[in-house]
Amino acid sequence: MSFIIKKMSRRALVQALIALPALSLFRKLPDADAAGPKPDPNEIIEVNGWILKRSDLA
Repeated sequence: MSFIIKKMSRRALVQALIALPALSLFRKLPDADAAGPKPDPNEIIEVNGWILKRSDLA
């Protein structure tokens, strides 16, 4: 491993480290249908102290 790092330039190493977070964008996102049943739009929920119907948030 250290042999590979010695052969890489410092700039290439930094660019590789910066690119690592971008790789997560290429992962497959979970399907919306796989999340389970859709919530009831008339369900009453609390958001930051406010009592709302779920349909009011959309």
